Amino acid sequence: MFKRSLQAHLQDVAKKYPIVTILGPRQSGKTTLVKAVFPQKPYVNMEDASVRALATVDPKSFLEGYPEGAIFDEVQRVPTLLSYIQVLVDEKDPKGMFILTGSHQAELHDAIAQSLAGRTALLRLLPLSLQELRQEGFSDTFEEVILKGGYPRIFKDDLPLATTYSSYFQTYVERDVRRLLQIKDLLQFERFVKLLASRIGQLINYASLATDVGVSSVTIKEWISVLEATYIVMRIAPYFENFGKRMIKSPKLYFTDTGLLCYLLGIDTAPQLVKDHLWGNIFENWVVMELVKYRYNQGLDPNLYFYRDVMGKEVDLLYQKGSLLIPIEIKSSKTFSPAFLEGLDYFHEEAPKRAHGGIVIYTGKETQQLEKFRLLNLENCYDALS
Repeated sequence: MFKRSLQAHLQDVAKKYPIVTILGPRQSGKTTLVKAVFPQKPYVNMEDASVRALATVDPKSFLEGYPEGAIFDEVQRVPTLLSYIQVLVDEKDPKGMFILTGSHQAELHDAIAQSLAGRTALLRLLPLSLQELRQEGFSDTFEEVILKGGYPRIFKDDLPLATTYSSYFQTYVERDVRRLLQIKDLLQFERFVKLLASRIGQLINYASLATDVGVSSVTIKEWISVLEATYIVMRIAPYFENFGKRMIKSPKLYFTDTGLLCYLLGIDTAPQLVKDHLWGNIFENWVVMELVKYRYNQGLDPNLYFYRDVMGKEVDLLYQKGSLLIPIEIKSSKTFSPAFLEGLDYFHEEAPKRAHGGIVIYTGKETQQLEKFRLLNLENCYDALS
């Protein structure tokens, strides 16, 4: 079993809160993690129709079967159960009594806001990071890691990528999309997701997507919201503060897992990956998600944005650290070029009171200080947030 970086924080918050809720995409390792950390707790899978029926029809009697608490997996399937859990923990005020997991953040957020506000720690577990893979002794090249993605079973069982991701995507569409969206043409939705994959790292243009897919902009927004709520994609917002120029306000879109992204783009091998015209975008996607995982594994919000003004000047990422903004550029090149620093210099000119240092993350081997900026190889990309 992989030792997950989130484990230490999970153990800590379980000593302080009566309920701990872990959100994340399906098959990211949530169940394995909570079973390993809380082996003494009964495990209940709410995907089981018979269990779900019992919990829905008579939640009070259902919970009486777990007087010391339990692990409830995919609990968003029975949101009404949360109000009964609230009554129990308010009466007993235990610590770490219930461990909840879910793969649909919108459904759980709504239920938690109504019933469990202040009673649960909310954590997120994404697929494996490069850091976690290296700690387990996996020596795959970074190109292979990007191609494979981070779902644990792919590495644990050496699963064939095309078959695995095809099954994952089809199961996701059949199970989650059918339940959450009233889509008449599932093939149209699948084409939409593949089109979205071809636009990673770009500003979201709802009107353009609507035209290409053949649906309304409202429908496109709804579909993207569901993809985000089920952890297939993630939006990175622009930083809005007025630096004296008109700012772009459209977010950028990234896929949570680059293995799924490569599958959707029809990329099958590492050599094909680095030759693809989207290689730079895919590498940027991977770095962004590695930094997001690093923050999530500490129980923290990412605090990541991007900068772009109407003149087209941009910085790939801004990391907000207190009142400071650290600009980060992401380059798929293995050779450093002084041109990599142009965006960092520009941002310092535009926000001299807020800009602090700057990072270039690239695919080369060197890590070194460049006057006020730092050059990081991808293995050390987490140092950008230190």
